[in-house]
Amino acid sequence: MKKISACIAALVAAGFLAVSPAASQDLTIATSMPSLGFPFFVHMQNELRDEAGALGVSVVEYDGQNSTPKQTSDVEAAIVSGVDGIIISPLDSVAMAPALQQAVEAGIPVITVDRRVEGVDGILGHVGADNVLGGEAQGRLIIELFPDGARVVNLQGQPGASPAIDRNAGLHNVLDEHPDLYVFVAEQTANFAREEGASVTEAILAGLDEPPDVIVAANDDMALGAQQVLEEQGLDIALIGFDALPEALASVRDGMMTATIEQMPGGQSRTAMQQMVGYLRDGVEPEPVVLLEPIAITANNIDEAERLDELN
Repeated sequence: MKKISACIAALVAAGFLAVSPAASQDLTIATSMPSLGFPFFVHMQNELRDEAGALGVSVVEYDGQNSTPKQTSDVEAAIVSGVDGIIISPLDSVAMAPALQQAVEAGIPVITVDRRVEGVDGILGHVGADNVLGGEAQGRLIIELFPDGARVVNLQGQPGASPAIDRNAGLHNVLDEHPDLYVFVAEQTANFAREEGASVTEAILAGLDEPPDVIVAANDDMALGAQQVLEEQGLDIALIGFDALPEALASVRDGMMTATIEQMPGGQSRTAMQQMVGYLRDGVEPEPVVLLEPIAITANNIDEAERLDELN
């Protein structure tokens, strides 16, 4: 048996025989979401798990719990346990760099999903939405709804998170071209959180002489928090979210939220898992960056939403 194994090894070394890693071992992929307290990331994790099952690989799931130290320790634990690959949505695009650099240096391929990481050499790939285009879609919709101009409240996402940075940039790319027509009367982070979306909106409205024409939020959780305040105060203000959560889609369908941005999170997750497994099994190098193009979902095109079948 040892002689046979030696012969096989010699053939592989000589290039006459290719052996897939999956032929000699089961694959285990570590997955890490910033916080499973957010429905958006629960959906992404579920899609990663389902795609892994379809591809016949195991997953070890980590929850960053909205804490960079927690997510860092999770990555370190994954490295020590010897996983074959890591698919991660980094909580902070800069603060998570050292841990992911450790993974790369340990020879573990890393694919980022939804959120990218900065300054890490050797990341295998990134799969996400083009969040700048998503922010631009929000801006174009505001212009379509208010061609004569609008007073805008901008609920920004978590500082340091790449989607928050890019969505804000995209929104400003469009509206800053018409500074006399589209005025940001308030811009403040609500950290992607529903409760903060409500409290920040309430504080902003209390400080304005008159209500704004539109509230735009960098995710649906903040938008839904703002919606609660608008309902309580009996205000009819256009409200645009981002993520196309089922609850937001129901709100769009029922005429309470004006729109949300679909960024295909399930498509991101499944693509990332397919790329990781293809690389580990067959050595197929993925595209360094794959960006899906977000679209604005209104009541007129709600059938294009990825999670439409989850509506009640």
